[in-house]
Amino acid sequence: MTSELIDRAQTSKTGESTLDSPRSSDFRRKRPDSVSRMFRTRAPFFLIGVAIAAFFFQFFSHSPSPIPDSVVDSELVLPTRRVLLEESATNLKSKSGKVPVGLRGKRKRILVTGGAGFVGSHLVDRLIERGDSVIVIDNFFTGRKENLFHHFGNPNFELIRHDVVQPILLEVDQIYHLACPASPVHYKFNPVKTIKTNVVGTLNMLGLAKRVGARFLLTSTSEVYGDPLQHPQAETYWGNVNPIGVRSCYDEGKRTAETLTMDYHRGAGIEVRIARIFNTYGPRMCLDDGRVVSNFVAQALRKEPLTVYGDGKQTRSFQYVSDLVEGLMKLMEGDHVGPFNLGNPGEFTMLELAQVVQETIDPNAKIEYRPNTEDDPHKRKPDISRAKELLGWEPLVPLRKGLPLMVSDFRQRIFGDSKDATANAAS
Repeated sequence: MTSELIDRAQTSKTGESTLDSPRSSDFRRKRPDSVSRMFRTRAPFFLIGVAIAAFFFQFFSHSPSPIPDSVVDSELVLPTRRVLLEESATNLKSKSGKVPVGLRGKRKRILVTGGAGFVGSHLVDRLIERGDSVIVIDNFFTGRKENLFHHFGNPNFELIRHDVVQPILLEVDQIYHLACPASPVHYKFNPVKTIKTNVVGTLNMLGLAKRVGARFLLTSTSEVYGDPLQHPQAETYWGNVNPIGVRSCYDEGKRTAETLTMDYHRGAGIEVRIARIFNTYGPRMCLDDGRVVSNFVAQALRKEPLTVYGDGKQTRSFQYVSDLVEGLMKLMEGDHVGPFNLGNPGEFTMLELAQVVQETIDPNAKIEYRPNTEDDPHKRKPDISRAKELLGWEPLVPLRKGLPLMVSDFRQRIFGDSKDATANAAS
């Protein structure tokens, strides 16, 4: 007993056990058995865990992105049009802005600013007739909804009440920028708003064209020539304009709009077109807008004297609205930037025009002379040789044929006694 206790004490002090002792040999025999038993009991659970993990990785590894789908879609889809247009600009288009052949003939989505006005509504008619999808924006300062009533309900037509001085986001292929009061009565009414429309409005529409890659057409005016010292006026003539006169809000506004258009073309690669429009007449003109043809027609119908300002020897050229619309569409679809004069080279003095109105409406109409207005040009006649050569365009409707169509429309709007005036207005 004593020797056994001594032996245990020595073993505990040294921390070593005798390998030959019966206890150590029993321990060696039992440890492998316990490990193998533990492995056998827990292995199934381990394999089940691995299977579950594999299942989750297989079916849930492509979990939804934390970024909303709408954001992802917008990032992927919205730039697509711009990228394609940039590629086409480098690969398909020449410096002249030629439309790729594959794009010709397809239905276009077209924006017409000022499309409820006199010229704009006739342009909308032609575009809808051609099969295009048309969006009109107008603030109705001079435009009228009545000019577009016949398109209401057409799925290819959309009308938005909007002022171009404020930006707007739309997806379009072409932009006809007509928005601006064009008669002296209207553009002198609020000259600051007139120049804002010409400058800020044009900037907004050019910005839209840049964002969506649309072709942009600016309707400028023969007023950029001012009181010309060159006759007839060619596009190369720089003009004789009073920059501080009562008409300068319109004259200089349009000149600035042309500058902006060309700067966007040269600096940002925007496809642009510039038309310089000369005096135009036809159905849907404002009855009392101060322009000479509408003034004479309305006065003759109301049995009032025809007011001639100055001596009546100043000249103008008058084109029918359908000829102008044809020229605008040819310019937009053509390969040339411009500017192009769009007008009828037939020249009339104010007295000669008054005589034509007398012949058409009332031979007994009297003429009343009044002092001339400030900065009124003495002569105005377009040189359209460039439009003839490059656009294949020239006016077809003479004054004595177009004026009766306008008279019929005015008579219906003033007296309501012409059943076929609506048909004539649409022609």
